[in-house]
Amino acid sequence: MTNEEPTDEGSLALDEQLCFALYAAQRAVTAAYRPLLDELGLTYPQYLVLLVLWERGETTVKELATALRLDYGTVSPLLKRLEAAGLVRRERSARDERSVLVAVTGEGERLRERAECVPGTLLTETGLGGPEVARLREELWQLAAKATAAAERNR
Repeated sequence: MTNEEPTDEGSLALDEQLCFALYAAQRAVTAAYRPLLDELGLTYPQYLVLLVLWERGETTVKELATALRLDYGTVSPLLKRLEAAGLVRRERSARDERSVLVAVTGEGERLRERAECVPGTLLTETGLGGPEVARLREELWQLAAKATAAAERNR
């Protein structure tokens, strides 16, 4: 990999592609999470679903999909597997039959206690410090916003 500045903004060199650097980083981070999540019996996407539910409490499938930036068709199978594992429950809203509510079960709450060490362990294992993580996260959210705006303009 190269740390040099790209000499040509139109370069097709793989290591000069922002998208590839993001892709490689995402795969590496997910791989680093895997042994931690295996101990909890979770996949990374299932962990993300539980993070939203632990933070927000009962929520609709639509709100969950929006928070995770996923479509309903992707979230639904995740919820089915989590429900089969006894970690979440789904039920139709009494106020709106079209809406499905999702909440963590008692077993899901107990899993939260075991999961609390995951973020800190990952930071320790990667050697990343608080300020570096905060800077990276801010830059990535800025990139996500800009890329989302670009995608919307190009629709």
